[in-house]
Amino acid sequence: MISNNKNEVQINNEIKDKEIRLIDADGTMLGVVSTSEALELASQKNLDLVKISPNAVPPVCKIADYNKTMYEKAKKEKEAKKSQKVVTLKEVRLSAKIEEHDLEVKSKNACKFLLEGNKVKASIRFKGRQQKYTTDGFDVLSRFADSIKEVGSVEKAPALEGRIITMMISPKKL
Repeated sequence: MISNNKNEVQINNEIKDKEIRLIDADGTMLGVVSTSEALELASQKNLDLVKISPNAVPPVCKIADYNKTMYEKAKKEKEAKKSQKVVTLKEVRLSAKIEEHDLEVKSKNACKFLLEGNKVKASIRFKGRQQKYTTDGFDVLSRFADSIKEVGSVEKAPALEGRIITMMISPKKL
């Protein structure tokens, strides 16, 4: 018999409930029966009694091949994981006194990141006396946002946090 963790499915003699709602191997509902009766039906068909919904009242069990059930469950989880899209955050660092060509290069890189489906964080760090010229930083970020507006939209407007101005840009749905 398999040792049971909390996230594992209970089978056969591990099911301690007095009454269960039983589903046959072909999917027909057999109704509420005692656990011993359900175990007897499963053994007659050379299959396992698998608890599929432990939180229901009474718990729902199905007569099925345990290994096949676990294989199907793993297959569904793998398929669900495959369809997920992982969004990563890429950072583009700018400066308040950036030249026009450098800004174009940075925006081209940001466009590439956005087309891949990633979010972009644009930031400008101020050192020493540059702190007085934060308005230049906001201007640079607005020019940067204008240059990538075809592929991305501003998710979080530029905001000054200490010595750093940050802006979040998310990809547009195509």
